[in-house]
Amino acid sequence: MKVLFYNWADPMDPRRRGGGIGVYQRNLASAMTGVDAQFLSSGLVHDLVPGPPRVTTLADGQYTVVNSGVLAPSHADFAGASQISHPATKAAICRFLRDTGPWQAIHFNTLEGVPADILSLKEKMPATRFILSLHNYYPFCPQVNFWHREIEACSGPGDGARCTSCLPSQPDARAIRTAYALESLAARCCIQPGTLLFDRGLRPALSRGWRLLRGRAQAGATAPPLADHFTHRHARFVDLINRYCDTVLCVSRRVSLIAEAQGIDPERLSVLRIGTPEADAWAQTTPKPAFATSPLRLAYLGYMRRDKGFVFLLDTLENMPDALAHRLDVVIAARGLTSEYAARLNRLRPRLAGLTLFDGYDHAQLDQILRGVDAGIVPVLWEDNLPQVAIEMHARHIPLITADKGGARELGNAPEFVFRAGDAAGLTRIIRAILNGHLTPARYWRRAEAPVRMAEHARALSEIYRGTPPSRMRRTVGF
Repeated sequence: MKVLFYNWADPMDPRRRGGGIGVYQRNLASAMTGVDAQFLSSGLVHDLVPGPPRVTTLADGQYTVVNSGVLAPSHADFAGASQISHPATKAAICRFLRDTGPWQAIHFNTLEGVPADILSLKEKMPATRFILSLHNYYPFCPQVNFWHREIEACSGPGDGARCTSCLPSQPDARAIRTAYALESLAARCCIQPGTLLFDRGLRPALSRGWRLLRGRAQAGATAPPLADHFTHRHARFVDLINRYCDTVLCVSRRVSLIAEAQGIDPERLSVLRIGTPEADAWAQTTPKPAFATSPLRLAYLGYMRRDKGFVFLLDTLENMPDALAHRLDVVIAARGLTSEYAARLNRLRPRLAGLTLFDGYDHAQLDQILRGVDAGIVPVLWEDNLPQVAIEMHARHIPLITADKGGARELGNAPEFVFRAGDAAGLTRIIRAILNGHLTPARYWRRAEAPVRMAEHARALSEIYRGTPPSRMRRTVGF
């Protein structure tokens, strides 16, 4: 069975672009058995002298579109018209699929980096199953996570008026394409991460360039699209998905409900939790019989970003009564430390029983970082599809205190551990209940779901590629 996986970044990209989807595709590459898994990427590789789009081979089974008319990720050309249609890019991909096929299935893990009307190629290859996974909300929101102006959650485009002011600064697509071309040229010259020329020369130069681009955009160099473009974009994406995708896979029940509300045909929707090697920790750990309360050890993983709830968590800890704060030992393993955050953490430290800070982490460090942790906090302010950090802690039998947005709450399915997103009093109330002994680990684990192992996930995908109807979405989230 021959299957093509698509993401905007190559899964083996030396710069590790592509976010969590890149990690997911790397895991799939090693887990799929009986499948000839090949990978296509698009939106990052460009020639210094612009030319027509073409598909080139990166390595055995790995291909990329060069000079795609659609930049990736979505922010690079926010809501550009080519996100809907770019005939030359579509034609290049059509030739590639014809020359390398036939394909049993094409699994789009996003549509960033290719024109959405690539889905209409289904008409030329009706026997090939087209699968779309919703790891974010790109089809409905070019900002990808319903997060307006980087400060508040959003429910969708509506009449498109709010979308016109969504990004604090509008990117300059031409300048970004030039920067990508320089990166591509450097890669062909073997100037890659880990080399002196890249780490000491190209990387700092690119960083300065991106800062200049942001300043230029903030000065008004590029105007955002008009409101009706956003409503047209939304309608066109939804129509193409409903017309040509055999199955739309949602990583959580919450995502499936949002997708239906945005117009996706519910008959095409199915919930399929992603698999992860972290699920192996489930069999190697057991739940704690009780929370330690002298002190209570809490963990926050991921990124120091507002949408992830990091600033909200700082605000909550800073305003928490001293009697509670003194009983908390907080572990933070997250990237994005700024001078402002460092100063706030330093002021917070004397109020807590303990504060341990890691500048991000890799998976080999997780067991060490999470040793002794009683509960994880996932305080997202947006509808985070299913945060990897939630799975990583839950799989180690660490109960999760979660916001009511996104899919993280579905792992424990324990409403007593869920607070309204952005509600500091609600989060404080749960922590107080744990410290007072009113909430126990057993209350969390009584309806909890086991994490999905990679091999189990790969088997389920194989059945979907063969045309076996996946189980339909549950109609409620459980509470």
